[in-house]
Amino acid sequence: MLLLYFFLTCFPIIFLFKLKKSLPPWATEVKLLSLWFGKDVSFSSVTKLIKTNSSLSYFTSKTSLKKMSLTSKVDNFEEEVVEEGAAMSILDLPELVLESILERLPPASLCSMAGVCSSLRSRCITDHFWEKHMKNKWGRIIGPVAYREWQWHIALRKDSSHLKQGRPKGLMRIFSIVRPSWWIKPKVDDCSKQSSLPRESIMSWFLALETGRFCFPAQVYNRENGHVGFMLSCYDAELCYDQRTDTFQARYPPHGRRAVAIENNVPWERLREPPVDTSPHDLHISDCLNELRPGDHIEIQWRRNKEFPYGWWYGVVGHLASCDGNENYCRCHNSDSVVLEFNQYALGSRWLHTTIDRKEHREEGNEGDGFYGGIRKLGSDEEISTWKRLWPAEILE
Repeated sequence: MLLLYFFLTCFPIIFLFKLKKSLPPWATEVKLLSLWFGKDVSFSSVTKLIKTNSSLSYFTSKTSLKKMSLTSKVDNFEEEVVEEGAAMSILDLPELVLESILERLPPASLCSMAGVCSSLRSRCITDHFWEKHMKNKWGRIIGPVAYREWQWHIALRKDSSHLKQGRPKGLMRIFSIVRPSWWIKPKVDDCSKQSSLPRESIMSWFLALETGRFCFPAQVYNRENGHVGFMLSCYDAELCYDQRTDTFQARYPPHGRRAVAIENNVPWERLREPPVDTSPHDLHISDCLNELRPGDHIEIQWRRNKEFPYGWWYGVVGHLASCDGNENYCRCHNSDSVVLEFNQYALGSRWLHTTIDRKEHREEGNEGDGFYGGIRKLGSDEEISTWKRLWPAEILE
C-alpha cells in the first residue's frame, strides 16, 4: 500500500520532467519571453529608460536555459538565464515602434531625445513630431498673420550681421521700411542656442515661442486689465510668452501721441488669433452687409480718432425705430439702414447704438463719437460664447 502511494505521488513529477526534455529548444525561449512580457512594462517605463540610457537594453537577442535542478518539492527550482550576444539598442527597434514612442513624448522629452545621438536628433527635429505640439498649445492664437511674422523674423536673423554693424542692407532694409516701427524690437536675438536647428523648422518656431525669444501678433480681449474704456473690445498687440507664469506680456501700438502701452500677466483665455488679415490701421472691407438681419451677432471696427488704431467691438443687429420687433412683420433686412446695438451700455448712452448704410458703408463717425469701420458677422457659437463670457458685471455709462 505504501509503495502504491509513493508511485502515484511521484509519477506526475517524473512525467512532466521527461516531457520538458522532449520539447524543442525554442519552447523554453518562448516561455522566457512570456515571463518577461508578463512584467509591468508600461509606456512610461519605456520612456524613462529612454531618457536615462541611450543604449536601452531592456531585452536580449538570445536566451537559453542553463540548468534546472529538481528537489523534493516541485515548486522549488531555479532557472539561470545566460545572455548570448550584444544588448539591443533603441535604434534596433522596428521603425514603427520607435516612431510611436517618439510621437508620445512631450516637447521637453523630445528635446532630450534629440541630444542623445545624431540619428535620434535627425528624427526628433522633424516637423512630423512638432506639428501636433504646435497645434495643441499654440493653434488657438497662432495663425497666418503670426506665421508671416515668423518668416520675417527668420529673414531678419539671416541678415542680423548687418544690423549689428548699424548698416541695414538687403531684406533688413526692405522690412525696416514696410513693417511698422513699433513692431520691431531693437535687440537682436542670440541665435547661438539654436544654431544647429533648421531655422524654418516647426521645432525652432515652437522653442522660440516657448522661451519668449519670438514675439508674435495676436489680439487681446478687454485690453489693459479690463479697463472700463475697452470693455467688450479686442485689440491687436504684440505678445511675448512667459514660461514662469504661463501668461503673456502684451505691447499695444501707440495711440496718437501716447507711447506703446504694455500689459503684463495676460492669461490665455483673453487671447485670440486675428480673425481677418487686416492691419489695425486699415479699414476692413465688409462682405456681409447684405446678409445682416436683426439678432445677428457682429464685430465692428471702432477708433477714437483717425490717429488711433482700430479695435474690434462686439454688438448685435437691432430693429429700426419704425419696426415693433415682430418677426412676422419685420422688414428691417430689406432696408438700406442697419441699426447696430451695443447693449453693454446704459439707456441714453451715446454709445448704445449707431446706424450704418448697408450699400455704401465706409468709415462713418466724428471726433466726438469716434469712427466706425468695417463689420464682420460672427458665424460660430464659440466666438459668440466668448464675448458673452466677457460681459461686464455692471452696465456701462
